[in-house]
Amino acid sequence: MSWFKRDKTPGNLPPENGGERKVRTEGLWQKCDGCRQIIWKKDLENNAGVCPKCGHHFRIDATTRLKLLFDGDYEVFDADLSSADPLGFVDSKPYRERLAAMRQATNLSDAVIAAAGTLEGRRVQICAMDMRFIGGSMGCVVGEKITRAIERSMVEGSPLIVVSASGGARMQEGAVSLMQMAKISAGLMRLDEARLPYISVLTDPTTGGVTASYAMLGDLNIAEPGALIGFAGPRVIEQTIRQKLPEGFQRSEFLLQHGMLDAVVPRLEMKAYLARALDFFMG
Repeated sequence: MSWFKRDKTPGNLPPENGGERKVRTEGLWQKCDGCRQIIWKKDLENNAGVCPKCGHHFRIDATTRLKLLFDGDYEVFDADLSSADPLGFVDSKPYRERLAAMRQATNLSDAVIAAAGTLEGRRVQICAMDMRFIGGSMGCVVGEKITRAIERSMVEGSPLIVVSASGGARMQEGAVSLMQMAKISAGLMRLDEARLPYISVLTDPTTGGVTASYAMLGDLNIAEPGALIGFAGPRVIEQTIRQKLPEGFQRSEFLLQHGMLDAVVPRLEMKAYLARALDFFMG
């Protein structure tokens, strides 16, 4: 019966009753999906979300991404843009409620942050997508923010970088979200005619309508190691063609080998790589 009795020895009493103060370690550690080792979260944060033991790239939010790429302070544009629920869509809950919950949880208006600043001293426009906001899905606000960033690039004569992390087009906005594919693609064509570079950075995951449009339209398409990139998911493809897919199918290294990417660049080297690429494009 002693198992069911509270141990009242001094070492097990709460501090206010004379016991020793215990340090809480819950939430301070994380298991790596690559090497399965336990990592001190502070070490992971200090290494830009990259496992210091095996190099596995964890997903990071858009704000962290922008801090890694810009030299310092940057200006955020169109932060007040938000979807008006054009279809009055309801699934397990109304779309309006889902949007409100996401805004409160992420402190974002939608799934992309559009910003401008300097990268190694060069003025650039960067749009970074955030998976936390409805899976980084592309709706009318994402399309509008990226299109406005393209227009700012043409006005300023500055290059554009889009960092994709998305589950694809947002189903709650139906055809309106699909129209963003054509809208952004048309904007990128104007950017190309203005002879300004567009670099697409694909991170884990980049799928669906985002992959089928602006994510693969860069003058330079680069990806982080191990990123899942494709239109449909591997399971859907296997069920459709009734064949087992090759090992590593739809991962960035596989796509590089088959000519769909120009480079696979580790996160800690990304900023320097982008700077060299922009020097090549713009002198």
